[in-house]
Amino acid sequence: MRLKTPGEINKSTFIPNYLLLPPQTFERIKQKPTMRAYYFDNLPGDQRLPHDYVPSRPVSKETLDKINVKYWSVPVEGYEPKIDAIAKERGYKNRDMINVSKEGMGEIYEEKIKTFFEEHMHEDEEIRYILSGSGFFDVRETPTDEWIRLAVTPGDLIVIPAGIYHRFTLDEANNIKALRLFQDEPKWVPYNRSEQTDANPHRLEYLKSIGVGA
Repeated sequence: MRLKTPGEINKSTFIPNYLLLPPQTFERIKQKPTMRAYYFDNLPGDQRLPHDYVPSRPVSKETLDKINVKYWSVPVEGYEPKIDAIAKERGYKNRDMINVSKEGMGEIYEEKIKTFFEEHMHEDEEIRYILSGSGFFDVRETPTDEWIRLAVTPGDLIVIPAGIYHRFTLDEANNIKALRLFQDEPKWVPYNRSEQTDANPHRLEYLKSIGVGA
């Protein structure tokens, strides 16, 4: 059979190259990109901006593992079974939802945004699954004391360990809705960084867990 020349191939017989890709390639294309993690540039300005170095200084999963920050990517569509499995594995018995926006918080919105961005620690693990919107969690790397910024979007599930210094801010979209999971009745009391919090038993236990200090 004679092969057609390029000039003889019409639109009805032409097969685009991307249709010849193997099925697993399409699965990779459909998958949600991994959460961005990078070092915060520490420049003055709006906290809602990316504050990424130029060029960027990306942070690897291995680096996050060293400071006990955990991450999963769980597509929002049909997320319940996967979230249920993770919750069971980590002993999370309860959950609720938080909507950080002017509409969701009303008069306390501005006050909460300021509170969230104060450097602090909790005595409870903080786990968030992002359902909609976007924002930034900043976590202190030990022992460098640098800020690592985690840019979270729908489908991101992160665990901020008890005792780590961190903060949160919305990005320029000014809204985020997240599922909060917890083991019992959480305190979620923010302890702003100070000499007292440096000596907090939960802080010391965190440092011990990452191989820093006594």
